[in-house]
Formats: sequence, C-alpha cells, structure tokens
Amino acid sequence: MPQGSIKKLTDKGFGFIDLGNGKDLFFHASALQNTSFEELYEGQQVEFTEGQGPKGPRAEDVTPA
Repeated sequence: MPQGSIKKLTDKGFGFIDLGNGKDLFFHASALQNTSFEELYEGQQVEFTEGQGPKGPRAEDVTPA
C-alpha cells in the first residue's frame, strides 16, 4: 500500500499528501479510515490507495501508518 506524509490540512475538510517524489495527492475527509480528520496533523505518515476523482487523482482509504 502506498505511503506518504500529510503536507497540508485545510479547515474545509480536505488536505494533501506528499508522495516524496515532488508530487502531492488530494484527499477528502470522507476518504479516511480508522481516524477522524481532526486527529490528523501535518507531517503524519499515512497509507492510502490511489483512486480517480472527477478532478483527477486522489487518495482513498487513508489510514495512519
């Protein structure tokens, strides 16, 4: 399962995961598993699956690593 770190969290319920290769991946609070958006913090390691949303690639099934 791919891993990355939380790069940015917004107050609108979404954020971005730093993939470590110069790219970021969008995720929405509804994609979280086994945690809540309020428990996340920038720099936290997470695991996810890559999915496709209406505006492009996104992270799904996001869980703390």
